[in-house]
Amino acid sequence: MDRIPILRMGGFLLVTIQVDLYDRLALTLENDLMAMVSKMEARGVLIDISAVSIVDSFMGRILGNIASMSRIMDAETVVVGMQPAVAITLVELGLTLAGVHTALNVEMGMELLRKKIGPIPDNEEDLYDDII
Repeated sequence: MDRIPILRMGGFLLVTIQVDLYDRLALTLENDLMAMVSKMEARGVLIDISAVSIVDSFMGRILGNIASMSRIMDAETVVVGMQPAVAITLVELGLTLAGVHTALNVEMGMELLRKKIGPIPDNEEDLYDDII
């Protein structure tokens, strides 16, 4: 079964979607991400969708679900790299992506997460690159 890698960067989780996200893969990502947020006590989730050129209402709903579930688990979600066509599609579909913060790129998204969450204790800063 296909899986999207989830990288741990300190108190954050980084997901880079490089493939077309079909329904089953999106659900697997949602489950894997929630398990990682719980296991790693992540404070933030950054999802890079810069390689995604097509989005549908299901994927929009999955992003919203991830943000809502992460928020309940005390983690913020930022989606970065959204292409104009994807943004247009999401608006045309009427999806507001409640609870999802957006930024132009990964660097700006990480900065946004740091501002939203505040300082992370030093012991969490030393942990990098755990992959499931």
